[in-house]
Amino acid sequence: MESAPLISSSPAVADRRARLTKTFAYYTAFVILGLAAAVFGPTLQGLGKNTGSGVDQLSYVFVLRSLGYLVGSFLAGRLYDRVKGHPLMAVAILVLAAATFFIPLVHFLWLLAALVLVLGTAEGLVDVGGNTLLTWVHRDELKMYMNGLHFFFGLGALLSPIIVGLVLERTGAIQWSYWMLAVFMLPPALWLARLPSPPPIVHTEAAPNRPAVPLLIGMLALFMFLYVGCEVSYGAYVSKYAIDSSLGSESASAFLASGFWGALTAGRLIGIPLSARYSARRILLVDLLIVLVGLAITITLPGSLNALWIGTLCIGVGMASIFPTVLILAEQHMTITGSVTSWFFVGSSLGGMTISWLIGQLFARSGPGSMMMVLTAGIVLTLVLYGVIMFYIRRLAAR
Repeated sequence: MESAPLISSSPAVADRRARLTKTFAYYTAFVILGLAAAVFGPTLQGLGKNTGSGVDQLSYVFVLRSLGYLVGSFLAGRLYDRVKGHPLMAVAILVLAAATFFIPLVHFLWLLAALVLVLGTAEGLVDVGGNTLLTWVHRDELKMYMNGLHFFFGLGALLSPIIVGLVLERTGAIQWSYWMLAVFMLPPALWLARLPSPPPIVHTEAAPNRPAVPLLIGMLALFMFLYVGCEVSYGAYVSKYAIDSSLGSESASAFLASGFWGALTAGRLIGIPLSARYSARRILLVDLLIVLVGLAITITLPGSLNALWIGTLCIGVGMASIFPTVLILAEQHMTITGSVTSWFFVGSSLGGMTISWLIGQLFARSGPGSMMMVLTAGIVLTLVLYGVIMFYIRRLAAR
């Protein structure tokens, strides 16, 4: 008599267990994605030595990485609808591991650029794959799991500079850092390859009742261009900034990058309950002001390592919840489709390319102080654009 409920409930229990297994596999993959995303900043000095390149030449590496990410994202949007998701994502992680392994071995800038282009393409495939597949697995309870996915990306980005710093202290060579990260990437790829892929969602909903607003999409894409460009650039160059400003050794400066990503990760956790209590408009305004305060601290006290640490932590916390909050703001005023979302990612990738390249060029010509000036100008422009967007949204609501 008592066994019937257990038997009848077992399929539901098995289904939930299977979904959680896939979720943890995606989380592990995003830790890997974070590790790869944050490794370049603290190893920029070493890559320059390997290839005999200055920071202005290495800035093209970030451009090609963002270009590869664009290509990977474009391909992913079509491939995941047509082939099984887990094998595709596993292959992308293996390509990511291979590129990571070979990057510290090359001594020609053009070959480094080619590997980084491949790495960026693999990152785009993994990033879009994780978000898409998680949506298919958790169709009715996505919000909590999606926040968790991006937290684990931040966790990987936090750990990467720590690993680099510890390895540099013991070996003095960057290749062991890259090789360790490449080895860490193998288990998630093998795990994903063995799991059954979730079926795609078949969309049967009626036509959207909140049509896309092209001007608002364009302004939000420009907002992403400025913000993501500043975020990527700060994470990539803050270690180099500390070294060239004589504020720390190569290994010690790697921990500064880790502090930035750690603050970003902590800010994302804090942002989850705050997003339920405060409006997207208020959160964005406060976030941008916190970033400006952090930049002001670093500019006002350029010779202080403590000031740089405090400013870096402020900037990380302030930047943490901007990206998801922009998406929430957009969803409040139009139906978010794949094509709408793609414009935001295009803006993000172009910003990562352009602003990081610009900082690299000015870094070599005008010194490390130019980095903070460019970032401050970028955030001020973002704040001005925020005001324009809010004004436009109020006009839309009044119609």
